[in-house]
Amino acid sequence: MATHFSHRRYDLDWLRTLAFGLLILYHIGMYYVADWGWHIKSDITSETLQNLMILTNPWRMSLLFFISAMALALAQRHSNMSSLNLFGLRSSRLLIPLLCGMFIVVVPQVYYEALSQHLIEPGYFSFWLQYINPNTELLREHHSPIGLLTWNHLWFLPYLWCYSVLVLIAAPLLNWLSHRLQHLPGSIALLVVMASLIAAWMMLKNAYPSTNALLDDWYNHAKYFSVFIAGYLFALQGNWWQKVILCRRWFLLAGLFGYSLIIADRNGAFDSLPDSFGESITSRLIIGVVLALNHWGWILALIGYAGRYLKERTNAVDRDGKLLHYANNAILPWYMLHQTLIIVFAVWLKPLALPVGVEATLLIILTCTGCWAGYELVKRFWLSRWLFGLKVALPAFKSEPASPVIR
Repeated sequence: MATHFSHRRYDLDWLRTLAFGLLILYHIGMYYVADWGWHIKSDITSETLQNLMILTNPWRMSLLFFISAMALALAQRHSNMSSLNLFGLRSSRLLIPLLCGMFIVVVPQVYYEALSQHLIEPGYFSFWLQYINPNTELLREHHSPIGLLTWNHLWFLPYLWCYSVLVLIAAPLLNWLSHRLQHLPGSIALLVVMASLIAAWMMLKNAYPSTNALLDDWYNHAKYFSVFIAGYLFALQGNWWQKVILCRRWFLLAGLFGYSLIIADRNGAFDSLPDSFGESITSRLIIGVVLALNHWGWILALIGYAGRYLKERTNAVDRDGKLLHYANNAILPWYMLHQTLIIVFAVWLKPLALPVGVEATLLIILTCTGCWAGYELVKRFWLSRWLFGLKVALPAFKSEPASPVIR
């Protein structure tokens, strides 16, 4: 994609694309994984799938917040846009798609979930009219303060907008802090962010379980906003970035070590320990350290490997940059559409009672095809482009570099 400033980091674009691709597979996995609630579930579920999904579950969204903050820092440093302009761009490219998603895109998710639980009668349009009415009496026990309206999987957008606004307000302070941190060893910075995550886990995890509802999600805010601040500062420290690239194998080993211990614990490897050990401050601290190693090990390993192998677009990776150009433009519409398409296609396929391997393969193909077709349609009209966060020629908002999801 054409860029308006130098120092473009293509490794971030590639990594963001891969992370959102992984998100599609993860949400398809949610349809089949046993014991984890989701909007609809397959009749055939797997407990073994939990172990595979836990590989990415603790850090996949943190990675996206980290990349988003890095991109915001680089946009501030290398573009000529003011914080006010960046605020306008992020607001237009995040809040408008959020509203579009809430009123249009995620409605089938709520409809089919309620239908599968026999809470409503069939009739999509009549359900939609009730869904958009904040004073509806339908499914009163499932209401939020705005009725049935929900953002479901699009929760990332309001969180990203709020964090971006706070960082843009605090940008002078953060840029000053970045300058003061130039000679701080990266190892010290790593200990600080790990300590932050451990403290959040120990103090907030049980009291504030994840809701993705923004206002009461204090553990997630402590986790994700600290990751966002870390990403912003990290992007401005070239020596830290280079060190992560050099130490990428060690970070990968740390991630594998943390993941191995988490899976071992889930499968009863430590059941012989006395119950009193699990309730002690020492044990909780040990668990927090393992979770922090797993979390930051994987994030920094991926940043390091992307920086080593994906920093430049090469013909070996992407012929003439066409794939990356497509991904940079298409990623937000794909993100908005994918979970609704997964649910719709899963509902269509379920009566066929196909072998689970065949069904899952078809679900992946249909979802990706639907996202591609949806994007091809959306990009052709100015109104749909605006609603789905694509660049529109508006005089108040001049060209923004790359996708709004991280820019």
